[in-house]
Amino acid sequence: MKDQQAKHIIITGGVISGLGKGIAAASLGMLLELKHKKVTIQKLDPYLNVDPGTMNPFQHGEVFVLDDGTETDLDLGHYERFCDVNMTKANNSTAGSIYFEVLEKERRGDYLGGTVQIIPHVTDEIIKRIEKPEKIDPDLDIVITEIGGTVGDIESLSFLEAVRQFQQSRGRENVIILHVTLIPYIKASEELKTKPSQHSVMRLREIGLQPDILLCRTQYPLSEDVRQKLALFTNVRPEAVIQGLDANSIYEVPLLLQQEHLAGIVMEKLALENIESDTTQWEIFVNRILNPEHEITVAVAGKYTAMIDAYKSIIESFVHAGVDNRCKVNIEFVDAEDLETDSGLEKILGHVQGVLVPGGFGSRGIEGKIRASQYARENKIPYLGLCLGLQVAVIDYARNVLKLENANSEEFDEDSPHPVIHLMLSQHHVTHKGASMRLGAYDCTLKTGTKSYDTYGKKNISERHRHRFEVNNAYRDQLDEAGMIISGTSPDNELVEMIELADHPWFLATQAHPEFKSRVTNTHPLFRDFVKAALIFKNK
Repeated sequence: MKDQQAKHIIITGGVISGLGKGIAAASLGMLLELKHKKVTIQKLDPYLNVDPGTMNPFQHGEVFVLDDGTETDLDLGHYERFCDVNMTKANNSTAGSIYFEVLEKERRGDYLGGTVQIIPHVTDEIIKRIEKPEKIDPDLDIVITEIGGTVGDIESLSFLEAVRQFQQSRGRENVIILHVTLIPYIKASEELKTKPSQHSVMRLREIGLQPDILLCRTQYPLSEDVRQKLALFTNVRPEAVIQGLDANSIYEVPLLLQQEHLAGIVMEKLALENIESDTTQWEIFVNRILNPEHEITVAVAGKYTAMIDAYKSIIESFVHAGVDNRCKVNIEFVDAEDLETDSGLEKILGHVQGVLVPGGFGSRGIEGKIRASQYARENKIPYLGLCLGLQVAVIDYARNVLKLENANSEEFDEDSPHPVIHLMLSQHHVTHKGASMRLGAYDCTLKTGTKSYDTYGKKNISERHRHRFEVNNAYRDQLDEAGMIISGTSPDNELVEMIELADHPWFLATQAHPEFKSRVTNTHPLFRDFVKAALIFKNK
């Protein structure tokens, strides 16, 4: 166990949202790991939802699920993918969860009748969240904390005040502030403008926080004059004014930040020995992304296609699988409702080399998803079903192969004569939606001699889940006899976890969300083999 406490990096954002604080945090974490530091990253979000689990993907993008079942912000997916670590509940907190904890303490009488206030009670709870990762793992060298939102938002004031108190108690050599800001380019005058960043830092300093490093998102390289001007008006050392150039791939970002010596600057400001780091393997990975040898097109038939961040982990899993197959994967996001007519089906799916149906909730577009599965099955197109993607494959098979008229899921038709998908027994009395599904990592036993087994290369696996409905065991024998192989089940054989088709080149579906476990250094085997099958299909 270490004698000293962990060092802390607080990442804030200014000017506008969506600047890529999560990618910056993940990239910095990876670069610090290359300097042989044990790093973790956490996200503190200022919204009042207890977690993102009940939020509409159109508003907030993907809900990323951890092994322990925690529903988190999608940035935790970036943290896991870049740093190849498993996050836990301690790595994501919202204002809602923090206020909930404070109010619970008040109800229990923990505050001994005192008046409960933002300062010190809420800020104390925020500080506890900042410190929590190092309490869980005393061997951590560095904790990176990303504060969601934008400086100046009312919601984030209590978080920034907590950071001020935390830095004051720990010392500036132990807690540094990295501020991500925007340097807009004005085309008419052909100038990069620093004023928005100056005002953003001004707001931060009014709160009592002085940035140690300024990470400037920009379309064009920062000249020395621009860096000096920013340094002068923000009180940041010129060498700590870092440019964050737009990149062709998010996986280029660590290499661009390495060129700016960001990790070295952080090490020096935290009074840590700055050792050399080797990014060769990462450079090879990025080179393969930018220089593929093959190309395929895959259709993703979903209902949140107007907000592709709802499928962020799927997108990144295809990047990883593409690298493994030296292949560029072009993703065509298809609104499932557009697949509900024969003409739309052929027009949209007739040219693709693979079909993926992702998870989702609600009945909108469900018939289109069922038809997408049917089209892939009948035309021998490689198919990968994720969560709901397994359920629609079972519904299609029941209707069109077993000829069970009006077969459906209880989620979409409670009166179906053939509920081949039904509500889990444990879900029948659930009234609260938040964190009440089958969530997190569950074990699965694969059947030997199947494509599923060959894909994973082992019998016992674990995948992350997020769903309420399951395959109805009353129909398992009929499905199996007709050629749908139940290739994976729960260890007690009670729950169907994976299915595949005996008479199809590559048709696999899982009740889980394997996209949550694909990493830069460890591509998920289902995505790897799906892309490989799509390449074979294209070449035929």
